[in-house]
Amino acid sequence: MGGAVVTDDLWRSVTPQVIGALVRRYRDFDRAEEAAQEALLAAARQWPGEGVPDDPKAWLIRVGSRRLVDGLRSDEARERREIADATRAPADSLVAPAAYAVGSPDHDDTLTLLLLCCHPALTPAARIALTLRAVGGLTTAQIAHAFLVPEATMAQRISRAKKQIRDSGAEFRMPAPDDVPERLREVLHVLYLVFTEGHTASSGDALNRVDLTAEAIRLTRQVRELRPDDGEVAGLLALMLLTEARRPARTNAAGELVPLAEQDRGRWDTAYVREGVALVTDALTRTRLGPYQVQAAIAAVHDEAPSAAETDWEQVLALYGLLEQLAPGPVVTLNRAVALAMVEGPAAGLALLDDLEHDKRLARHHRLHAVRAHLLELAGDTERARESYLLASRLTTSIPEQDHLRRKAEAL
Repeated sequence: MGGAVVTDDLWRSVTPQVIGALVRRYRDFDRAEEAAQEALLAAARQWPGEGVPDDPKAWLIRVGSRRLVDGLRSDEARERREIADATRAPADSLVAPAAYAVGSPDHDDTLTLLLLCCHPALTPAARIALTLRAVGGLTTAQIAHAFLVPEATMAQRISRAKKQIRDSGAEFRMPAPDDVPERLREVLHVLYLVFTEGHTASSGDALNRVDLTAEAIRLTRQVRELRPDDGEVAGLLALMLLTEARRPARTNAAGELVPLAEQDRGRWDTAYVREGVALVTDALTRTRLGPYQVQAAIAAVHDEAPSAAETDWEQVLALYGLLEQLAPGPVVTLNRAVALAMVEGPAAGLALLDDLEHDKRLARHHRLHAVRAHLLELAGDTERARESYLLASRLTTSIPEQDHLRRKAEAL
């Protein structure tokens, strides 16, 4: 005993590796996750007084393995399936593994666990919840609070997700090499959704949830360490950093939303900007092009502009055109309409928006009407702009966005 200080970073870095090691050995996601949590609780009680072990991960795996085996033995009469699993397993599998066996420092199960949590059998909401619980190390209460649902509801969601994984017959192992790119895309999409929810909360009175953006960045960094040559992993991390860099300036002293064009760029996080630009520049020059890299490149153009007036909108427009080819969708077209308006005038952007009115995925989305209001305002049509701002404010469930859009309407 001795060594490291107990920190949140330590807990969160070892949690997925402990769960992964237990799932790998005992092939039961639900029990492994519960055993890992029990081991973490034991560590929280013992380490402050006794000191942190030289190899915290191995200690947690050993304790978690014992707790899991104890659980298997105590449920023999009630859980026939566990009896069958236990009797089929080699005798030495019911003994706590040595520290060097499954907890060796050079073996990291984080990516395998991420892929399992983002299994195709799960819904996007279940993938997010399970990823934050098993890989992120957040408690069920923390996840429920972040997504504004009762803790019991989130607990049921996580429990169902683990059952779906078990029923699907999924095994804890890396997919075949040909399947990894597609499965990894699902993982990146889940991390992107977590970050997006944190960056602009979909509902409630907070504009953002820093706990979610921080967790999304932390997990994406882990994937980046495990997949250093994957351009889309680098692109997603760069996009997160370049977007998060602006967070300090997104609200004023009164907590009101401040749009990008009006932000005090001196408050941006320059370290995040430098890191994000370096990441996307490297990825664009040596890896296959993908949507996250293009989105990061667009964010970099905004972040590197000395002022809103000096933004290279022609480059932004060209990048959105490229993004439409790689990942077409109404939101991409909506953003391209803004860039087009800045290059060719608001009439050109408004014409592009007319085509989106018939897209059911966006027709009742507040962003479409907020963008229309902005372009109408630029065109001098203040009455229609005011109507669109008010409509957008009614459609969004985010209180800070509602307030911002109403203030825009009142100003007209």
